[in-house]
Amino acid sequence: MLETLDSLTSEAHRLKAGGRLVEALSIYRHAVQRFPASGVALHNLAGTLGDLGEHDEAAQLATRALRTGLDAPETWLVLARAELGRGEPEAALRAYREVLRRRPDSLPAHLEATQLIWMRTSSREEALRGLDEAARRLGANPGLLMVKAQALESMGDAQAALDALGSATAAPACAPELLAYASHLSAATGDPLGAIRLAERSVQAAPGDPGSIEALARARLAAGDVPGAEALLQPLSAHRPTNQHLLAMRAVAWRLSGDPRYRELYDYPGVVQAKPLAVPEGWSDLAGYVASLAAELKQAHRFRTHPFGQSLRQGSQLPDVLRRASPAAAAFAQALSGPLTDYLARIGRGRGPLAGRNTGRAAIAGSWSVWLRPGGHHVDHVHQEGWISAVCYLELPAVVAAGGREGWLRFGRPGLVLPQDLPAEHWVRPEPGLVALFPSYIWHGTEPFSGNESRLTLAFDLVPA
Repeated sequence: MLETLDSLTSEAHRLKAGGRLVEALSIYRHAVQRFPASGVALHNLAGTLGDLGEHDEAAQLATRALRTGLDAPETWLVLARAELGRGEPEAALRAYREVLRRRPDSLPAHLEATQLIWMRTSSREEALRGLDEAARRLGANPGLLMVKAQALESMGDAQAALDALGSATAAPACAPELLAYASHLSAATGDPLGAIRLAERSVQAAPGDPGSIEALARARLAAGDVPGAEALLQPLSAHRPTNQHLLAMRAVAWRLSGDPRYRELYDYPGVVQAKPLAVPEGWSDLAGYVASLAAELKQAHRFRTHPFGQSLRQGSQLPDVLRRASPAAAAFAQALSGPLTDYLARIGRGRGPLAGRNTGRAAIAGSWSVWLRPGGHHVDHVHQEGWISAVCYLELPAVVAAGGREGWLRFGRPGLVLPQDLPAEHWVRPEPGLVALFPSYIWHGTEPFSGNESRLTLAFDLVPA
């Protein structure tokens, strides 16, 4: 059978759509070898490499694709993301602007460019300038309004975010995802009944849509209707038993209602472990290894403030840290091996969302470093992409060891709007070289810390392997 670019591309797209990225990558590479002058083949390979975190090669191939004469906004977007991933924010911003020159209504480019400017400057005015200019040109575009609302919420102004959506949510044909997001903001600004009304409209606009149903469950929890929330969450969870957000929301409902299933799920002594890393080859002691890893990560942190939609406040986040071609990052898997093996043995094999998925092996699904500035903290959250989540402590302010829980890792305080406060129930005191492992569905955050020192960590999610 004659190989054509179309046949190779179709097969690779099929594999990629099925989550088989490594197999798709092989075919995309073969396509570039067979058709080296094809901008489309180069674009496809660059995009898949970017998805796999291979940002240096992705940037090179996207640039080659553009030099063939391919001038698609999608290719500029691949380049922008690759430049950002390889730690070149100025080049990334230039590429985002090229996307928007060619496609002024590209919502991913608007969101990512706005976020990049925000992380570099921590200036609300500078970050929103491009969005506001686009709105003047494009009019009341609902997608742009949603991007602005997401930006404003991440900047700490939920009321302004809700106000930004006002004209869009008033429209009878408002998109269900926009209504669901407005419901979340309405609860966050103290109007749970308004949140219910918006979420009900979202469900009416998209019956059976999981996102709309989850938004209504959140709104009912905010209003204190625990049975009503659980009635929605139970069938959702039955269809998506590994969904970490649904597990966390059900845990809140069980805690509020006194259901014994809560304590079975949030069994802190059984499912939270904190142990020191092993000393990997090439280092004589753990302190030396931790110092090397900290130095590598601090050199790569280039932003002034947090990205959108993440848990940290007053700090910066560096993605894909364990993909970095640096000695200490490369040695981390060996340093983690002992604590991880102990944890998998601790949780055992059996039933439920944790032990029921335990194969005895785990793979890192994503990693990032957080450098909190003085006064920084993490809001309470869960990790949707994980099965087991972990944080390793590298540098800590002195106040963490003082005994008052400043800067400690806390568990059990929900990151939801609720009619009553549910306090944290369990804490881990950080120490340099300590790695804490816990189920991704457990609500966790950090206590704020005072003083003038920073807090550096490496965090990651694991999935069964």
